[in-house]
Amino acid sequence: MASTSSSSLNNLLHIHHRTLSIPKFPSILKQTQLRSSIKYQSLKVKAASDLLETVKEAITPPQDTEVDLFACPVCFEPLIRKGPAGFNLPAIYRSGFKCTKCNKSYSSKNIYLDLTVIAGAKEYVESQPSRTELFRSPLVSFLYERGWRQNFNLRGFPGPDEEFDMAQEYFKPAEGGTLVDVSCGSGLFSRKFAKSGIYSKVVALDFSENMLRQTYDFIKVDDTILSSNLALVRADVSRLPFASGSIDAVHAGAALHCWPSPSNAIAEINRILRSGGVFVGTTFLRSTSTTPAILRPFDRRIAGNYNYLTEEEIEDLVKSCGFTNYTCKVQQAFIMFSAQKP
Repeated sequence: MASTSSSSLNNLLHIHHRTLSIPKFPSILKQTQLRSSIKYQSLKVKAASDLLETVKEAITPPQDTEVDLFACPVCFEPLIRKGPAGFNLPAIYRSGFKCTKCNKSYSSKNIYLDLTVIAGAKEYVESQPSRTELFRSPLVSFLYERGWRQNFNLRGFPGPDEEFDMAQEYFKPAEGGTLVDVSCGSGLFSRKFAKSGIYSKVVALDFSENMLRQTYDFIKVDDTILSSNLALVRADVSRLPFASGSIDAVHAGAALHCWPSPSNAIAEINRILRSGGVFVGTTFLRSTSTTPAILRPFDRRIAGNYNYLTEEEIEDLVKSCGFTNYTCKVQQAFIMFSAQKP
């Protein structure tokens, strides 16, 4: 019994010894393990490198696409532009624009880039106030610089050249930046801003399709403007197609009294301006310091469909929309005002 137990114990120890025995060629084992480790590490590095390249390809747009100045009027996400490079009418006309968030596309099929909320709508038509519809008329658009605008001097407007020079003084902090001429009409001032060469980009923006067509008619006969950094955009002044804080200067010539909601429009202008950006506007005053007191209660009735305001109302409105450094110049019923975004 004891001999049997001893034999079993020896067999067990022999098996255990073989299991734990050191290999005859330990150096070969070590080299094999090292090669395996190196191969595994190199595979991990290659996998990480491949993943990085995949991510780069996913987030880097093709060479003919770029994130644009313009933003979606629905969500204000910057649009992706596909087409020829350059910020000028020919390049923008041949480009397509898309919002990756809304999956909505925009184009320049009608000379101008339509960035209204309802761009592309097939059935829905939105009615506008009569003062807005008036300036969408082909006849008024044609006549605007052929007699209509010239009559403004009867109310104290100095004239386009002098008004341009006055505005340029206010816009000095924005030189070299992007300027948006909202409610540009037939592009009277947009063309002057573009031709000056002072701004890196000029956007002529109006809600009226016919005013923008008239703007193009004036531009196409002047090669110096046609090739300048100018874009024609159809948009609503209360829903401007730019990202917040992306614009350096906004001009609104003889426009405020035509806006359905001046407060919404000026708040929207504040949104798109960068800190320190400049807003300059002109309009007709409802009454001035020379207006007889007896007539002032009837001013609003005389104004009819237009939002003619007093000096005090304009200053209060602009400041209420978040602007500072308000200043103005008044001549009869003409007022030019300027303010900055803090």
